[in-house]
Amino acid sequence: MPYLLLAFAILSEVCATSCLKLTDGFSKLWPSVGVGIGYVLSFVLLGQALKQIPVSVAYAVWSGAGTAAVAAIGVVAFGEHLGKPQLAGIALIIVGVVLLNLRATH
Repeated sequence: MPYLLLAFAILSEVCATSCLKLTDGFSKLWPSVGVGIGYVLSFVLLGQALKQIPVSVAYAVWSGAGTAAVAAIGVVAFGEHLGKPQLAGIALIIVGVVLLNLRATH
């Protein structure tokens, strides 16, 4: 159950960050409302997940998965480009999260 909460926290944060691009500097109401709701929900869910998941693991997964997902959304939805250095950076984030999770199980 805590990892399901963490997954929903990640999804909520990714949605909020994606809406952030659409706010046009917080000049558009509904995307701005989406940002606020998304971030509040994300932190509430992350806080609940932290009751059973170590903070080092939960935050690494939350931030790493969120970073990779937002980068992918940037490419698909906003036409952004990721070069080899950026892709390597995302790969290193994923490797780091995996290594933290391996350490947390011992």
